[in-house]
Amino acid sequence: MNTDIHSEEQLDPPVDEQLEQQAESQTAESQTAEADQQPGEPAAGKSQIDARGLLQILQEASPTFREVRPLALRIDKAIAERFPELDRKVIRSAMRMHTASTRYMKAMEKATARFDLDGKEDGEVTEEQRAHARQTLKDRFAEAAKRKKAVLDAEKAKREAEEAERRKAEKLQQLLGKFSKG
Repeated sequence: MNTDIHSEEQLDPPVDEQLEQQAESQTAESQTAEADQQPGEPAAGKSQIDARGLLQILQEASPTFREVRPLALRIDKAIAERFPELDRKVIRSAMRMHTASTRYMKAMEKATARFDLDGKEDGEVTEEQRAHARQTLKDRFAEAAKRKKAVLDAEKAKREAEEAERRKAEKLQQLLGKFSKG
């Protein structure tokens, strides 16, 4: 028995069932929408799942997504083949979200291999790609530190302004007390 086929059979049914259940719950909506469909809207029969929902399904179905490993090049085509009911725009959006995540960048920074949907090696991560991930993370962390410093500086300036205002009010009270006694 081929274990690759067996493992693929184990991965696909729960995902297909989830997509089918989601599609069934939206059948009435989609039938109404088909009559009213405008140009530029998703084609009839395509799943109404969004990018985040697709990522959740892929994390449940694929060890590559679950373990946040570097993705094989053109994995979006493999996803479209495995889940033909999904809109390609949703797939591309989900891939952008996943590959832009800090966890993915950290994985890319250290990895030497890329992986397909079944968790098998499918290509390599070049030194240039690792360097890009490293630089992206460095820039991302530097920007976060800069934002944090700006927030801290603003809070400090606010506290100093409040303290100056408190001292000013205190001085005015002292002057008022000094000249009102007389």
